[in-house]
Amino acid sequence: MSVNLCIDWGNTSVKAAIFDSETLQKQFTFSPADALEKITAIISQHTPVKAIICSVVRKNDELENLVHSHIKHVITLDSNTRLPIHNGYLSGDTLGPDRIALVVAAHMQHPDKNNLVISTGTCVTYNFVQKNKMFRGGAISPGLNMRLQAMHTFTGKLPEVSMDGELILLGYDTATCMRSGAAYGIAFEIDGMVSEYERTQTDFNAILTGGDAPFFASKIKSKIFADPDLLLKGLNLILNHNVSSPR
Repeated sequence: MSVNLCIDWGNTSVKAAIFDSETLQKQFTFSPADALEKITAIISQHTPVKAIICSVVRKNDELENLVHSHIKHVITLDSNTRLPIHNGYLSGDTLGPDRIALVVAAHMQHPDKNNLVISTGTCVTYNFVQKNKMFRGGAISPGLNMRLQAMHTFTGKLPEVSMDGELILLGYDTATCMRSGAAYGIAFEIDGMVSEYERTQTDFNAILTGGDAPFFASKIKSKIFADPDLLLKGLNLILNHNVSSPR
C-alpha cells in the first residue's frame, strides 16, 4: 500500500490527486496562485510517500523544491521518463507531458484497442496510441476560450465574448454567432476526427477528457467514452511504473 500524490500543473489551473496505490481517493483543483499553499496542505494531511509532477508550463523550481522536501520518492514527468508504453513521437522536446499521461492511461485501461484520447482544454489535443503500445501522435487545435479570444484579438470589430451566455447553433447576433462557431466548431471537429479514425483503424476506441469534456459530451454525436480523471490516472500509473511501493 502506498499513498501517492499526482500533480497536474496546467495552463489555467492546477489539479492534484491522492491515490491509495492504484485507487483514486481524492482530487483537488485550484488556481496556480494558490497552488503551493494548497499542495502543502495536501501533503500535510495525507502524508504521501511518492509523488509525480506534470507541468505544461515552465519548470517550477518552487513546486519541485516543496515536493522534494516533504516526499521521499518524486519524479517529474518529461520525455525521458520511463513509460509502460513506447513513445514514437518525433519532437519529444515539445511534447506536453500531459499527453504522455493520457495515452498511458488509455492503453492500460483498454490494451486491446487502438485508442484515440481527445482532451479538451486550453487546446484540443488528439492523442493516438496503438494496441501494440506505440504512441504515434495525433493533432492539436485551439480550445474553446482560445478560439473566442483569437476572434477578438485578431479582428478589428469582433467583441470579447465568454461562453457564459446563450449558446445556439443558429446565432442571431455577433456574440451568439461567435459562441456557436467556437463550440459547435470543436464538436463537429471531434466528430470528424473520430469518424476518420474509425474508418482507418480496426479495434478503435475513443475517449473524451479534459476540463471542457463535460461541456462537449452532450454535443458530440460519435460513440465516445468520457473519463474526466484520465490524466490523473495516467500520472499515477507512470509513478507506480517508476517507483515500487514501499513494503
